[in-house]
Amino acid sequence: MRFSNQTATAPQTPIGASKIFILKRNLGTMASTWSFSWRLEFTGFMCVFWFAFASSPSACQELLLDTAATAPPSLESEIESLKLRLSDLELAQKVTTPTLANSKTKPNETSAKSAEAKDKTSKRDVPADKWAVTLGGHVQLDYINWAQADPAIPNTFDYFEFRRLRLVADGVGYGVFDFRLQLTLEPESIGESPAGIVTSPEVKDAYLSMNEIPLLGRMRIGNFFVPFSLEQVTNDTNNIFLERSIPTQSVFTPDREVGLAFYNCNENKNITWSSGIFFDSISEALKERIDDNQGYRLSGRLTALPYYDEASNGRYLVYTGLGILHTGDQDNRVRIRARPQIREGTRIINSGILQSDTYTIGNFESAIVWGQFTVQSEAFLANYHFLDGQSNHASGAYLHTSYFLTGENRIFERFGQHGAQFGRNVPNQKFSLKPGSSGMGAWELKSRWSHLDLNSLNAGQYNDFTFGLNWYWTDRVRMMFDWIHPITSQQAIFGATQSDILASRIDFNW
Repeated sequence: MRFSNQTATAPQTPIGASKIFILKRNLGTMASTWSFSWRLEFTGFMCVFWFAFASSPSACQELLLDTAATAPPSLESEIESLKLRLSDLELAQKVTTPTLANSKTKPNETSAKSAEAKDKTSKRDVPADKWAVTLGGHVQLDYINWAQADPAIPNTFDYFEFRRLRLVADGVGYGVFDFRLQLTLEPESIGESPAGIVTSPEVKDAYLSMNEIPLLGRMRIGNFFVPFSLEQVTNDTNNIFLERSIPTQSVFTPDREVGLAFYNCNENKNITWSSGIFFDSISEALKERIDDNQGYRLSGRLTALPYYDEASNGRYLVYTGLGILHTGDQDNRVRIRARPQIREGTRIINSGILQSDTYTIGNFESAIVWGQFTVQSEAFLANYHFLDGQSNHASGAYLHTSYFLTGENRIFERFGQHGAQFGRNVPNQKFSLKPGSSGMGAWELKSRWSHLDLNSLNAGQYNDFTFGLNWYWTDRVRMMFDWIHPITSQQAIFGATQSDILASRIDFNW
Protein backbone atom coordinates (compact mmCIF):
# COMPACT_ATOMS: atom_id res chain seq x y z
CA MET A 1 0.00 0.00 0.00
CA ARG A 2 3.06 2.29 0.15
CA PHE A 3 2.79 2.96 -3.57
CA SER A 4 -0.89 3.86 -3.27
CA ASN A 5 -0.24 6.33 -0.45
CA GLN A 6 2.41 8.13 -2.52
CA THR A 7 0.07 8.33 -5.46
CA ALA A 8 -2.78 9.68 -3.35
CA THR A 9 -0.71 12.69 -2.28
CA ALA A 10 0.52 13.52 -5.78
CA PRO A 11 0.34 17.26 -6.48
CA GLN A 12 -1.56 16.76 -9.75
CA THR A 13 -4.78 16.10 -7.87
CA PRO A 14 -4.83 18.22 -4.69
CA ILE A 15 -8.60 18.11 -4.35
CA GLY A 16 -9.02 14.49 -5.46
CA ALA A 17 -6.51 13.24 -2.87
CA SER A 18 -8.73 14.17 0.06
CA LYS A 19 -11.74 12.63 -1.60
CA ILE A 20 -9.84 9.41 -2.45
CA PHE A 21 -8.82 9.11 1.17
CA ILE A 22 -12.50 9.04 2.11
CA LEU A 23 -13.21 6.41 -0.58
CA LYS A 24 -10.29 4.31 0.64
CA ARG A 25 -11.57 4.47 4.20
CA ASN A 26 -15.09 3.43 3.19
CA LEU A 27 -13.89 0.60 0.98
CA GLY A 28 -11.57 -0.62 3.73
CA THR A 29 -14.48 -0.77 6.16
CA MET A 30 -16.53 -2.78 3.66
CA ALA A 31 -13.60 -5.15 3.02
CA SER A 32 -13.35 -6.11 6.69
CA THR A 33 -16.66 -8.00 6.44
CA TRP A 34 -15.79 -10.02 3.37
CA SER A 35 -14.07 -13.41 3.09
CA PHE A 36 -10.32 -13.76 3.15
CA SER A 37 -10.13 -14.56 -0.54
CA TRP A 38 -12.13 -11.44 -1.48
CA ARG A 39 -9.79 -9.30 0.65
CA LEU A 40 -6.83 -10.45 -1.44
CA GLU A 41 -8.72 -9.51 -4.59
CA PHE A 42 -9.72 -6.22 -3.03
CA THR A 43 -6.07 -5.36 -2.18
CA GLY A 44 -5.15 -5.82 -5.81
CA PHE A 45 -8.12 -3.74 -6.81
CA MET A 46 -7.05 -0.85 -4.55
CA CYS A 47 -3.56 -0.76 -6.02
CA VAL A 48 -4.97 -0.50 -9.51
CA PHE A 49 -7.56 1.98 -8.30
CA TRP A 50 -4.98 4.50 -6.89
CA PHE A 51 -2.85 4.28 -10.01
CA ALA A 52 -5.87 4.82 -12.26
CA PHE A 53 -7.11 7.83 -10.35
CA ALA A 54 -3.68 9.47 -10.36
CA SER A 55 -3.68 9.15 -14.17
CA SER A 56 -7.32 10.04 -14.83
CA PRO A 57 -10.37 10.16 -12.54
CA SER A 58 -12.58 8.96 -15.41
CA ALA A 59 -10.58 5.72 -15.61
CA CYS A 60 -11.77 4.86 -12.13
CA GLN A 61 -15.33 4.57 -13.37
CA GLU A 62 -14.35 1.84 -15.87
CA LEU A 63 -12.40 0.05 -13.15
CA LEU A 64 -15.39 0.12 -10.84
CA LEU A 65 -17.63 -1.27 -13.58
CA ASP A 66 -15.28 -4.24 -14.13
CA THR A 67 -15.03 -4.86 -10.40
CA ALA A 68 -18.78 -4.71 -9.88
CA ALA A 69 -19.28 -7.64 -12.23
CA THR A 70 -17.29 -9.97 -9.90
CA ALA A 71 -18.23 -8.38 -6.58
CA PRO A 72 -20.66 -9.98 -4.17
CA PRO A 73 -24.27 -8.79 -4.58
CA SER A 74 -24.03 -6.75 -1.37
CA LEU A 75 -21.16 -4.74 -2.85
CA GLU A 76 -22.88 -3.68 -6.08
CA SER A 77 -25.01 -0.99 -4.47
CA GLU A 78 -21.99 0.41 -2.62
CA ILE A 79 -19.92 0.62 -5.78
CA GLU A 80 -22.79 2.32 -7.61
CA SER A 81 -22.85 4.95 -4.84
CA LEU A 82 -19.10 5.42 -5.12
CA LYS A 83 -19.44 5.89 -8.89
CA LEU A 84 -21.84 8.78 -8.32
CA ARG A 85 -19.55 10.37 -5.75
CA LEU A 86 -16.60 9.99 -8.08
CA SER A 87 -18.52 11.74 -10.87
CA ASP A 88 -19.24 14.63 -8.52
CA LEU A 89 -15.55 14.75 -7.66
CA GLU A 90 -14.53 14.89 -11.32
CA LEU A 91 -16.95 17.76 -11.95
CA ALA A 92 -15.73 19.61 -8.87
CA GLN A 93 -12.14 19.36 -10.10
CA LYS A 94 -13.03 20.98 -13.41
CA VAL A 95 -14.85 23.85 -11.72
CA THR A 96 -12.46 24.45 -8.83
CA THR A 97 -9.13 24.31 -10.64
CA PRO A 98 -9.66 27.58 -12.59
CA THR A 99 -10.93 29.23 -9.43
CA LEU A 100 -7.78 28.26 -7.56
CA ALA A 101 -5.67 29.55 -10.40
CA ASN A 102 -7.46 32.88 -10.30
CA SER A 103 -7.18 33.14 -6.53
CA LYS A 104 -3.41 32.70 -6.77
CA THR A 105 -3.07 35.66 -9.09
CA LYS A 106 -3.81 38.25 -6.36
CA PRO A 107 -2.32 37.01 -3.10
CA ASN A 108 -0.86 40.38 -2.20
CA GLU A 109 -4.16 42.16 -2.71
CA THR A 110 -6.03 39.68 -0.57
CA SER A 111 -3.46 39.72 2.22
CA ALA A 112 -3.34 43.50 2.14
CA LYS A 113 -7.06 43.78 2.59
CA SER A 114 -6.95 41.21 5.35
CA ALA A 115 -4.17 43.08 7.10
CA GLU A 116 -6.03 46.34 6.75
CA ALA A 117 -9.18 44.83 8.22
CA LYS A 118 -7.18 43.33 11.07
CA ASP A 119 -5.50 46.66 11.71
CA LYS A 120 -8.82 48.49 11.87
CA THR A 121 -10.21 45.89 14.19
CA SER A 122 -7.24 46.11 16.54
CA LYS A 123 -7.58 49.88 16.72
CA ARG A 124 -11.16 49.50 17.88
CA ASP A 125 -10.23 47.02 20.58
CA VAL A 126 -10.35 48.49 24.09
CA PRO A 127 -7.88 46.93 26.53
CA ALA A 128 -9.48 45.64 29.71
CA ASP A 129 -6.65 46.49 32.11
CA LYS A 130 -4.56 49.33 30.62
CA TRP A 131 -4.53 52.33 28.30
CA ALA A 132 -3.84 52.10 24.58
CA VAL A 133 -2.62 55.53 23.46
CA THR A 134 -2.29 56.95 19.94
CA LEU A 135 -0.28 60.13 19.34
CA GLY A 136 -1.34 62.48 16.56
CA GLY A 137 -1.10 66.00 15.32
CA HIS A 138 -2.57 68.58 13.00
CA VAL A 139 -0.98 71.23 10.79
CA GLN A 140 -2.75 73.88 8.69
CA LEU A 141 -0.86 76.49 6.66
CA ASP A 142 -2.98 79.42 5.41
CA TYR A 143 -2.29 82.22 2.96
CA ILE A 144 -4.90 84.99 2.71
CA ASN A 145 -5.00 87.63 -0.01
CA TRP A 146 -7.40 90.60 0.04
CA ALA A 147 -7.76 90.72 -3.74
CA GLN A 148 -10.16 93.64 -3.55
CA ALA A 149 -10.70 95.33 -0.18
CA ASP A 150 -13.41 97.90 0.39
CA PRO A 151 -11.73 101.23 1.25
CA ALA A 152 -13.96 101.65 4.31
CA ILE A 153 -12.53 98.55 6.02
CA PRO A 154 -9.21 99.18 7.84
CA ASN A 155 -6.24 96.82 8.20
CA THR A 156 -6.98 94.60 5.21
CA PHE A 157 -3.52 93.05 5.10
CA ASP A 158 -2.54 89.86 3.34
CA TYR A 159 -1.07 87.31 5.71
CA PHE A 160 0.40 83.86 6.15
CA GLU A 161 -0.05 81.85 9.34
CA PHE A 162 -0.13 78.41 10.85
CA ARG A 163 -3.86 78.34 11.40
CA ARG A 164 -3.60 75.20 13.49
CA LEU A 165 -0.45 73.61 14.85
CA ARG A 166 -1.45 71.01 17.39
CA LEU A 167 -0.46 67.82 19.15
CA VAL A 168 -3.03 65.23 20.17
CA ALA A 169 -3.07 62.14 22.38
CA ASP A 170 -6.06 59.78 22.07
CA GLY A 171 -6.51 56.83 24.37
CA VAL A 172 -8.89 53.97 25.10
CA GLY A 173 -8.71 51.48 27.92
CA TYR A 174 -10.10 49.64 30.92
CA GLY A 175 -13.00 48.31 28.90
CA VAL A 176 -15.20 51.40 28.69
CA PHE A 177 -13.06 54.56 28.86
CA ASP A 178 -11.56 56.91 26.29
CA PHE A 179 -9.76 60.25 26.57
CA ARG A 180 -8.31 63.00 24.43
CA LEU A 181 -5.74 65.71 25.14
CA GLN A 182 -5.16 68.33 22.43
CA LEU A 183 -2.85 71.31 22.89
CA THR A 184 -2.08 74.17 20.52
CA LEU A 185 1.41 75.27 19.53
CA GLU A 186 0.39 78.32 17.47
CA PRO A 187 0.87 81.58 19.41
CA GLU A 188 -1.72 83.62 17.49
CA SER A 189 -3.94 84.31 20.50
CA ILE A 190 -1.18 86.29 22.27
CA GLY A 191 -2.02 89.37 20.25
CA GLU A 192 -5.44 89.68 21.89
CA SER A 193 -4.28 88.89 25.42
CA PRO A 194 -3.57 91.32 28.24
CA ALA A 195 0.01 92.55 28.32
CA GLY A 196 2.41 90.15 29.95
CA ILE A 197 0.16 87.10 29.77
CA VAL A 198 1.38 84.25 27.60
CA THR A 199 -1.60 82.35 26.23
CA SER A 200 0.00 79.49 24.32
CA PRO A 201 -0.33 76.58 24.44
CA GLU A 202 -4.09 76.60 24.73
CA VAL A 203 -6.02 73.56 25.93
CA LYS A 204 -8.46 72.49 23.25
CA ASP A 205 -9.63 68.98 24.08
CA ALA A 206 -8.99 67.62 27.56
CA TYR A 207 -11.68 65.11 28.46
CA LEU A 208 -12.45 61.64 29.76
CA SER A 209 -15.42 59.55 28.56
CA MET A 210 -17.10 56.49 30.02
CA ASN A 211 -19.10 54.44 27.48
CA GLU A 212 -21.84 51.81 27.57
CA ILE A 213 -23.56 53.18 30.67
CA PRO A 214 -27.06 51.63 30.95
CA LEU A 215 -29.77 54.15 29.92
CA LEU A 216 -27.27 57.05 29.78
CA GLY A 217 -24.95 55.79 27.03
CA ARG A 218 -21.77 57.89 27.07
CA MET A 219 -20.69 60.30 29.82
CA ARG A 220 -17.95 62.88 29.20
CA ILE A 221 -16.25 65.33 31.55
CA GLY A 222 -13.57 67.93 30.80
CA ASN A 223 -13.04 70.51 28.05
CA PHE A 224 -14.77 69.63 24.76
CA PHE A 225 -17.32 70.78 22.19
CA VAL A 226 -20.68 71.78 23.64
CA PRO A 227 -23.26 69.47 21.95
CA PHE A 228 -24.95 72.13 19.83
CA SER A 229 -24.91 72.68 16.02
CA LEU A 230 -23.91 70.18 13.32
CA GLU A 231 -21.18 72.34 11.81
CA GLN A 232 -19.69 73.21 15.19
CA VAL A 233 -19.33 69.64 16.49
CA THR A 234 -17.89 68.43 13.16
CA ASN A 235 -14.11 68.58 13.56
CA ASP A 236 -12.35 71.24 11.53
CA THR A 237 -10.42 68.52 9.67
CA ASN A 238 -13.78 67.30 8.32
CA ASN A 239 -15.46 70.63 7.55
CA ILE A 240 -15.08 71.61 3.92
CA PHE A 241 -14.35 75.38 4.16
CA LEU A 242 -11.36 77.13 5.70
CA GLU A 243 -13.54 78.54 8.47
CA ARG A 244 -16.95 77.64 9.81
CA SER A 245 -19.94 79.71 8.71
CA ILE A 246 -20.71 83.15 10.16
CA PRO A 247 -23.49 82.14 12.61
CA THR A 248 -21.61 79.22 14.15
CA GLN A 249 -18.25 79.54 15.86
CA SER A 250 -18.10 82.36 18.46
CA VAL A 251 -21.39 83.89 17.32
CA PHE A 252 -24.36 81.67 18.18
CA THR A 253 -22.49 78.46 19.01
CA PRO A 254 -19.94 78.13 21.79
CA ASP A 255 -16.62 76.47 21.14
CA ARG A 256 -15.14 74.00 23.61
CA GLU A 257 -16.18 74.51 27.23
CA VAL A 258 -15.48 72.85 30.58
CA GLY A 259 -18.40 70.72 31.65
CA LEU A 260 -20.25 67.42 31.78
CA ALA A 261 -22.31 65.89 28.96
CA PHE A 262 -24.21 62.71 28.08
CA TYR A 263 -24.64 61.17 24.61
CA ASN A 264 -26.86 58.29 23.52
CA CYS A 265 -28.60 56.79 20.50
CA ASN A 266 -31.13 54.15 19.55
CA GLU A 267 -30.07 50.68 18.41
CA ASN A 268 -29.56 51.51 14.73
CA LYS A 269 -28.10 54.96 15.53
CA ASN A 270 -30.69 56.77 13.42
CA ILE A 271 -31.79 58.85 16.40
CA THR A 272 -29.32 60.48 18.79
CA TRP A 273 -29.69 62.78 21.76
CA SER A 274 -27.22 64.65 23.93
CA SER A 275 -27.24 67.20 26.74
CA GLY A 276 -24.73 68.96 28.93
CA ILE A 277 -23.98 71.54 31.59
CA PHE A 278 -20.89 73.76 31.30
CA PHE A 279 -19.10 76.74 32.80
CA ASP A 280 -19.47 79.87 30.68
CA SER A 281 -16.39 80.62 28.58
CA ILE A 282 -13.45 79.61 30.75
CA SER A 283 -10.31 80.71 28.92
CA GLU A 284 -8.58 77.90 27.06
CA ALA A 285 -5.31 79.73 27.64
CA LEU A 286 -5.54 80.58 31.34
CA LYS A 287 -7.32 77.27 32.11
CA GLU A 288 -8.90 78.67 35.27
CA ARG A 289 -11.38 81.18 36.66
CA ILE A 290 -11.21 82.56 40.17
CA ASP A 291 -14.61 84.14 40.75
CA ASP A 292 -17.72 83.52 42.84
CA ASN A 293 -19.77 83.79 39.64
CA GLN A 294 -18.71 81.15 37.10
CA GLY A 295 -21.65 81.46 34.72
CA TYR A 296 -23.23 78.41 33.10
CA ARG A 297 -24.45 76.90 29.86
CA LEU A 298 -27.15 74.27 29.38
CA SER A 299 -27.39 72.52 26.03
CA GLY A 300 -29.50 69.87 24.37
CA ARG A 301 -29.47 68.31 20.92
CA LEU A 302 -31.78 65.81 19.18
CA THR A 303 -31.00 64.40 15.72
CA ALA A 304 -32.69 61.97 13.35
CA LEU A 305 -32.05 60.23 10.02
CA PRO A 306 -35.44 59.80 8.32
CA TYR A 307 -33.64 58.03 5.50
CA TYR A 308 -30.29 56.21 5.57
CA ASP A 309 -29.22 53.78 2.86
CA GLU A 310 -27.62 50.92 4.75
CA ALA A 311 -26.52 49.07 1.58
CA SER A 312 -24.25 51.96 0.55
CA ASN A 313 -23.19 52.80 4.11
CA GLY A 314 -24.82 56.21 4.01
CA ARG A 315 -24.00 57.32 0.47
CA TYR A 316 -27.64 58.39 0.37
CA LEU A 317 -29.21 59.92 3.48
CA VAL A 318 -31.52 62.62 4.82
CA TYR A 319 -30.63 64.18 8.16
CA THR A 320 -32.34 66.65 10.50
CA GLY A 321 -31.79 67.93 14.02
CA LEU A 322 -32.82 70.45 16.68
CA GLY A 323 -30.76 72.12 19.36
CA ILE A 324 -31.16 74.53 22.26
CA LEU A 325 -28.57 76.45 24.27
CA HIS A 326 -29.27 78.54 27.38
CA THR A 327 -26.51 80.68 28.92
CA GLY A 328 -26.26 82.49 32.23
CA ASP A 329 -23.51 84.92 31.29
CA GLN A 330 -20.57 85.10 33.69
CA ASP A 331 -19.97 88.88 33.48
CA ASN A 332 -23.27 90.08 31.90
CA ARG A 333 -21.40 91.33 28.85
CA VAL A 334 -22.26 89.83 25.45
CA ARG A 335 -20.82 90.83 22.08
CA ILE A 336 -21.83 89.50 18.64
CA ARG A 337 -19.19 90.11 15.98
CA ALA A 338 -17.59 88.38 13.01
CA ARG A 339 -14.75 88.57 10.50
CA PRO A 340 -15.29 87.76 6.80
CA GLN A 341 -14.75 83.99 7.36
CA ILE A 342 -10.99 84.24 7.76
CA ARG A 343 -9.04 83.93 11.00
CA GLU A 344 -7.25 87.30 11.20
CA GLY A 345 -8.22 90.88 10.46
CA THR A 346 -10.94 93.39 11.16
CA ARG A 347 -14.42 92.33 12.25
CA ILE A 348 -16.86 93.84 9.77
CA ILE A 349 -20.02 93.41 11.85
CA ASN A 350 -20.14 94.17 15.56
CA SER A 351 -23.03 94.62 17.99
CA GLY A 352 -20.91 96.27 20.65
CA ILE A 353 -21.24 95.28 24.31
CA LEU A 354 -24.74 94.10 25.25
CA GLN A 355 -25.65 94.19 28.94
CA SER A 356 -27.28 90.77 28.97
CA ASP A 357 -27.48 88.38 31.92
CA THR A 358 -29.09 85.43 30.12
CA TYR A 359 -29.81 84.41 26.55
CA THR A 360 -31.30 81.42 24.75
CA ILE A 361 -30.49 80.19 21.25
CA GLY A 362 -32.35 77.60 19.21
CA ASN A 363 -31.23 76.02 15.97
CA PHE A 364 -32.48 73.73 13.23
CA GLU A 365 -30.05 71.41 11.40
CA SER A 366 -30.51 69.64 8.08
CA ALA A 367 -28.41 67.82 5.51
CA ILE A 368 -28.86 65.61 2.46
CA VAL A 369 -26.15 63.40 1.05
CA TRP A 370 -27.13 62.03 -2.35
CA GLY A 371 -24.15 60.30 -3.87
CA GLN A 372 -21.56 62.86 -4.94
CA PHE A 373 -23.82 65.80 -3.98
CA THR A 374 -24.31 67.18 -0.45
CA VAL A 375 -26.33 70.09 0.88
CA GLN A 376 -26.06 71.19 4.51
CA SER A 377 -27.87 74.01 6.31
CA GLU A 378 -28.61 75.43 9.74
CA ALA A 379 -30.76 78.31 11.04
CA PHE A 380 -30.34 80.09 14.40
CA LEU A 381 -32.59 82.35 16.45
CA ALA A 382 -31.30 83.99 19.64
CA ASN A 383 -33.16 85.91 22.33
CA TYR A 384 -31.15 88.14 24.70
CA HIS A 385 -32.46 89.27 28.08
CA PHE A 386 -30.94 92.58 29.19
CA LEU A 387 -30.27 93.87 32.68
CA ASP A 388 -32.89 96.60 32.27
CA GLY A 389 -35.60 93.97 31.82
CA GLN A 390 -35.88 94.38 28.04
CA SER A 391 -35.09 91.69 25.49
CA ASN A 392 -34.13 91.55 21.85
CA HIS A 393 -33.23 88.99 19.24
CA ALA A 394 -30.75 88.20 16.49
CA SER A 395 -30.71 85.51 13.80
CA GLY A 396 -28.49 83.82 11.30
CA ALA A 397 -28.28 80.95 8.84
CA TYR A 398 -26.02 79.22 6.35
CA LEU A 399 -26.46 76.85 3.42
CA HIS A 400 -23.67 75.15 1.57
CA THR A 401 -23.37 72.55 -1.15
CA SER A 402 -20.57 70.34 -2.40
CA TYR A 403 -20.06 67.95 -5.30
CA PHE A 404 -17.28 65.39 -5.83
CA LEU A 405 -16.07 65.43 -9.42
CA THR A 406 -14.27 62.12 -8.83
CA GLY A 407 -17.24 60.14 -7.55
CA GLU A 408 -16.79 60.14 -3.75
CA ASN A 409 -19.41 61.19 -1.21
CA ARG A 410 -19.19 63.00 2.10
CA ILE A 411 -18.93 60.59 5.03
CA PHE A 412 -21.53 60.90 7.80
CA GLU A 413 -21.05 59.42 11.27
CA ARG A 414 -24.36 58.56 12.87
CA PHE A 415 -22.89 58.43 16.37
CA GLY A 416 -19.36 59.74 16.27
CA GLN A 417 -17.05 61.43 18.72
CA HIS A 418 -19.56 64.23 19.39
CA GLY A 419 -22.76 62.49 18.32
CA ALA A 420 -24.16 62.93 14.82
CA GLN A 421 -21.48 64.64 12.69
CA PHE A 422 -19.72 64.56 9.34
CA GLY A 423 -16.59 62.42 9.20
CA ARG A 424 -13.35 62.24 7.25
CA ASN A 425 -13.67 62.18 3.45
CA VAL A 426 -11.81 59.33 1.74
CA PRO A 427 -10.60 59.56 -1.89
CA ASN A 428 -11.27 56.62 -4.20
CA GLN A 429 -7.61 56.81 -5.16
CA LYS A 430 -4.73 58.61 -3.46
CA PHE A 431 -2.82 61.36 -5.21
CA SER A 432 0.57 60.07 -6.26
CA LEU A 433 3.17 60.70 -8.96
CA LYS A 434 5.02 57.45 -8.34
CA PRO A 435 5.34 55.40 -11.55
CA GLY A 436 2.97 52.48 -11.55
CA SER A 437 0.79 53.80 -8.72
CA SER A 438 -0.20 57.28 -9.86
CA GLY A 439 -3.59 58.67 -8.87
CA MET A 440 -5.41 62.00 -8.98
CA GLY A 441 -6.95 62.05 -5.49
CA ALA A 442 -10.45 63.45 -4.93
CA TRP A 443 -11.75 66.78 -6.24
CA GLU A 444 -14.65 68.54 -4.53
CA LEU A 445 -16.45 71.70 -5.70
CA LYS A 446 -18.19 73.77 -3.00
CA SER A 447 -20.34 76.86 -2.49
CA ARG A 448 -21.79 78.59 0.57
CA TRP A 449 -24.09 81.39 1.63
CA SER A 450 -23.81 82.68 5.22
CA HIS A 451 -26.07 85.23 6.85
CA LEU A 452 -26.11 87.21 10.11
CA ASP A 453 -28.94 89.63 10.95
CA LEU A 454 -28.33 92.15 13.75
CA ASN A 455 -30.80 94.77 12.53
CA SER A 456 -32.86 94.53 15.71
CA LEU A 457 -29.69 95.45 17.62
CA ASN A 458 -28.98 98.34 15.21
CA ALA A 459 -25.84 96.61 13.96
CA GLY A 460 -26.82 95.77 10.39
CA GLN A 461 -26.66 92.64 8.26
CA TYR A 462 -23.81 90.57 6.91
CA ASN A 463 -24.08 88.22 3.92
CA ASP A 464 -21.21 86.18 2.62
CA PHE A 465 -20.82 84.13 -0.56
CA THR A 466 -17.99 81.61 -0.86
CA PHE A 467 -17.01 79.39 -3.77
CA GLY A 468 -14.09 77.02 -3.91
CA LEU A 469 -12.38 73.71 -4.49
CA ASN A 470 -10.91 71.02 -2.25
CA TRP A 471 -8.27 68.60 -3.47
CA TYR A 472 -7.85 65.51 -1.28
CA TRP A 473 -4.49 63.81 -1.73
CA THR A 474 -5.39 61.22 0.91
CA ASP A 475 -7.98 61.06 3.67
CA ARG A 476 -5.55 63.08 5.84
CA VAL A 477 -3.89 65.44 3.35
CA ARG A 478 -5.74 68.08 1.34
CA MET A 479 -5.44 71.49 -0.32
CA MET A 480 -8.29 73.99 0.01
CA PHE A 481 -9.12 77.08 -2.04
CA ASP A 482 -11.87 79.61 -1.12
CA TRP A 483 -13.02 82.75 -2.89
CA ILE A 484 -14.89 84.81 -0.28
CA HIS A 485 -17.20 87.73 -1.08
CA PRO A 486 -18.43 89.49 2.11
CA ILE A 487 -21.21 92.09 1.91
CA THR A 488 -22.38 94.30 4.80
CA SER A 489 -25.38 96.64 5.01
CA GLN A 490 -25.41 100.35 5.78
CA GLN A 491 -26.06 99.82 9.50
CA ALA A 492 -22.92 97.70 9.92
CA ILE A 493 -19.92 99.18 11.71
CA PHE A 494 -18.18 100.29 8.46
CA GLY A 495 -21.35 100.88 6.47
CA ALA A 496 -22.20 99.18 3.20
CA THR A 497 -19.12 97.31 1.99
CA GLN A 498 -18.12 94.62 -0.51
CA SER A 499 -14.78 92.88 -0.78
CA ASP A 500 -13.10 89.89 -2.43
CA ILE A 501 -10.72 87.58 -0.59
CA LEU A 502 -8.69 84.67 -1.95
CA ALA A 503 -7.82 82.07 0.68
CA SER A 504 -5.79 78.86 0.45
CA ARG A 505 -4.74 76.16 2.86
CA ILE A 506 -2.55 73.07 3.06
CA ASP A 507 -4.02 70.76 5.69
CA PHE A 508 -2.52 67.51 6.97
CA ASN A 509 -2.93 65.48 10.13
CA TRP A 510 -1.98 62.11 11.54
